[in-house]
Amino acid sequence: MSWTDERVDLLKRLWSEGLSASQIAGRLGSVTRNAVIGKVHRLGLSGRATTSRMKSHRPRTRLANNTKRPVKQRFAQAGNPAVRALYMDAEAYVAPAEEIEIPVAERKTIQTLSECSCRWPIGDPQTSEFHFCGRAKVPLLPYCEVHARRAFQPVAPRRRDRTDIETPVSLPAPAIAGTDPTKQRA
Repeated sequence: MSWTDERVDLLKRLWSEGLSASQIAGRLGSVTRNAVIGKVHRLGLSGRATTSRMKSHRPRTRLANNTKRPVKQRFAQAGNPAVRALYMDAEAYVAPAEEIEIPVAERKTIQTLSECSCRWPIGDPQTSEFHFCGRAKVPLLPYCEVHARRAFQPVAPRRRDRTDIETPVSLPAPAIAGTDPTKQRA
């Protein structure tokens, strides 16, 4: 397929009329939509006439109650059993005003961290004061008990698991018109 002067003129005319690249490719024949788009860009035909489809913008209908619904999670979160044990009968975490003060002798750097050290970072990593907590960590977690409570918040109870929701009262079945519920079929 070659772009003759007649085909280029037809392309320019159809493009200015607001036809899509697919529609132009169909009218020209033996040319793809991408070939039309490439030729339009090479010709510099950026300005387009608005089509009737573009003019007839339908505004979205807004719902009366425009509140956002909570996103329903697709998968149940099992959580970490080591963290769950920390929250049995525990009160909600309240952030302290300041970080726990670790004595200078007990502070750990990345080189001095051991397998059983809390890896909670304290301070700005770009300063010389940066260090890790270094206390004994909770088994299966990277942090000590204080920092584990701070890092892992308990999962809110699921709606279906709550016990305070009442079950709906079952109503008797509606009577069918023309039948007497006192008479039984023979």
